[in-house]
Amino acid sequence: MDARIQNARIAERIAQQPVAAPRPNAPAVGPQGVGFEALLQDRLKVSGHAQTRLQSREIQLGKEEWERVLNGVERAAQKGARESLVMLDDVALVVSIRNRTVITAVDKQHLKDNVFTNIDSAVIV
Repeated sequence: MDARIQNARIAERIAQQPVAAPRPNAPAVGPQGVGFEALLQDRLKVSGHAQTRLQSREIQLGKEEWERVLNGVERAAQKGARESLVMLDDVALVVSIRNRTVITAVDKQHLKDNVFTNIDSAVIV
């Protein structure tokens, strides 16, 4: 599977972030001069299923939200988690901690009466 972010909306938002010298379609640049998309693709993948859920449920996460998810994934990994439910504001993500892959995404509207299985931990970020 390609390690790059598969969600077109995330890629668009990243490309629209302001940079010091405006360039068309330039990715956001972090404090060390590395693009956020490059940082994210090395640390977290989005499965095809999760990409479909993000798009169909119109879930849009910005740079800060993805950083919070990454921090939660790293904390879960430190505790030995394998599959975690990451709660972020009104969004729930099921993440394979071992593979650093978002498996699925659920918004607030679809959370009610939902049962999450095959997880061994939950992280609230």
